[in-house]
Amino acid sequence: MDWNSHEFLWLDWVIIAVGILAVAWVVWHAIRKDRRSQQGADSEDYLFGKGEPWYIIGAAIFAANIGSEHLVGLAGTGAKAGVGMAHWEMQGWMVLILGWLFVPFYQLMNNKTGKIITMPDFLKYRYTPRTGSWLSIITLIAYVLTKVSVTAFTGGIFMESLLGLPFWYGAIGLIVLTGIFTVLGGMKGIMTLSAIQTPILITGSFLVLFLGLSVLGVGSIADGWTAMIDYARTLNNGYGTNHMFHFETGDPLYDEYPGFWVFIGASIIGFWYWCTDQHIVQRVLGQRKGEANEAVMKRARRGSIAAGYFKLLPVFMFLIPGMVAAALAARPDSGFSLENPDTAFGSMVKFVLPAGIKGVVTVGFICALMASLAAFFNSCATLFTEDFYKPVFKKKSEATYVLVGRIATVVVVILGIVWIPVMMSLGSLYDYLQGIQSLLAPAMVAVFALGIFSKKITPKAGEVGMIAGFIIGMIRLLTNIFTNTGKNVMTGWLWESTAWFWQTNWLIFEIWLLVFILLLMVIVSFFTPKPTAQQIEAITFTGDYKTLVRKSWNKWDVIASLGVVACCIAFYIYFW
Repeated sequence: MDWNSHEFLWLDWVIIAVGILAVAWVVWHAIRKDRRSQQGADSEDYLFGKGEPWYIIGAAIFAANIGSEHLVGLAGTGAKAGVGMAHWEMQGWMVLILGWLFVPFYQLMNNKTGKIITMPDFLKYRYTPRTGSWLSIITLIAYVLTKVSVTAFTGGIFMESLLGLPFWYGAIGLIVLTGIFTVLGGMKGIMTLSAIQTPILITGSFLVLFLGLSVLGVGSIADGWTAMIDYARTLNNGYGTNHMFHFETGDPLYDEYPGFWVFIGASIIGFWYWCTDQHIVQRVLGQRKGEANEAVMKRARRGSIAAGYFKLLPVFMFLIPGMVAAALAARPDSGFSLENPDTAFGSMVKFVLPAGIKGVVTVGFICALMASLAAFFNSCATLFTEDFYKPVFKKKSEATYVLVGRIATVVVVILGIVWIPVMMSLGSLYDYLQGIQSLLAPAMVAVFALGIFSKKITPKAGEVGMIAGFIIGMIRLLTNIFTNTGKNVMTGWLWESTAWFWQTNWLIFEIWLLVFILLLMVIVSFFTPKPTAQQIEAITFTGDYKTLVRKSWNKWDVIASLGVVACCIAFYIYFW
């Protein structure tokens, strides 16, 4: 047997088959054990889980974030544009904001309402029922049209590049298998799968990185790193792709990553994604029956801190291996070829990992794809059940609510499959995905941030900010479609008079949209009724909030959090 074969051998296929069966057995065993302890169906346990340990919470947050867009898009972007996309990945510090700032507010809301909340619940409580309903609708549409479909689409590409499966077999197989898994397993299944795949995914990805650098450096990882950086300096018309900030307008990457604006724009998207997006926040909302509030907060915060460290890894797990792939492909003597940058990571797995290890690592990657997609499915089921079905049908049994959640998951699976052909016709998928996020994030950030930091923002202001921000974002999306994201030359009075709207760089547009929504909410607050005491007592910095938070942390939590921040700063200094 050729242990250094650059293709999958029979041993890898056997390991993949046995590994998938073993993972399925472990997950099913955990689900059965959990159901016996429940002694009946419980919709909150099905959708949220029951207070997992902090390290499981950290792994679940990390697993929910890692999807096929990382395995395909992030590695492909590394091969094409170097470390520019690292702004969206080097956000461990943003996960800390979830644990230190938002978790206590969400937990206090749980106490006030008597149930585990969803993000729309949060806005309904602070603003108006319509504000929360708009968030539910926007989130469900965004999940179906971007998250689920993009994950399945890029998953098909990854399966094709790694395993040689036809695209549609990989895409539809992934989405259907994950849909079945989510329907049967609920949050417990997702948490268990996350705990299994996270160490395999991390270990396998770093093996790809180190072995790839070793090949590039002819046996030396350090020489490989130097060769990768030297090659990156020669790209991009001599401006290089080895740095995160592009300040010169003559730099071809300036339009994509404009100066310091890119950091601000990426942070806006990060704030929305890590602190207010249902499928991330849902990982930290579970609790054990009768558990003290400070214990819940402590576990959730430590899980967030762990996730902050995990979040530092994807740049090294996916983006830099893409850069290594580009450098290897530029050397004819390496024997490595790369025709499509989006296949960079899958090609590296086949090229650098020995036989047998390929199979083990592939099991971890498949589990990672399923865990990420399952998190989206589960969040869609939660939003529909908690925010639409339960308020209308209040006296149904818990078993009925669980069934409704499962039906909602099936519907999302079907819609995701139907939307894939449309996504295939939209050109650069990863750019499209980032563009959608930049148009949705400003309204979410404005409404959540002002709702917490200001007692004077009125309920009507939150509703107006949410609706206006969404409408403006969708108008910009339509102009992107018609103008090829501002690249086409458009004639006519309407297009010429509104050129500032559709030609402005997408990140700069995102920032100004946020500023506009913040100002709009402040202005509307001057002319509309103030929030009631009940609306702001659990969602602003009250005495109860400060006391409860102080009981839930110690110096080691602070030290661990500062470690995350220090790592982020060090990365920015090195790749400035």
